[in-house]
Amino acid sequence: MDILIWSGAAVSLLGLIGLIYSIVRVAKVRKAGLSDDDLRAAVQSVMPINLGSLFVSVLGLMMVILGIFLS
Repeated sequence: MDILIWSGAAVSLLGLIGLIYSIVRVAKVRKAGLSDDDLRAAVQSVMPINLGSLFVSVLGLMMVILGIFLS
């Protein structure tokens, strides 16, 4: 079960990296001083990355919890 715990931690870390990437990307877009429509379009383009990263992070945490529960 140690393999499940450590692989879950790695998957969760991968999701966290994706979340940080999406935060940094939106922060750069906000500082660019775009119009409201352009800003909205840029944030909407980052939204799938954000949601996918959140899903991957949750899956990793579920793997960790399952590994702890089964060991």
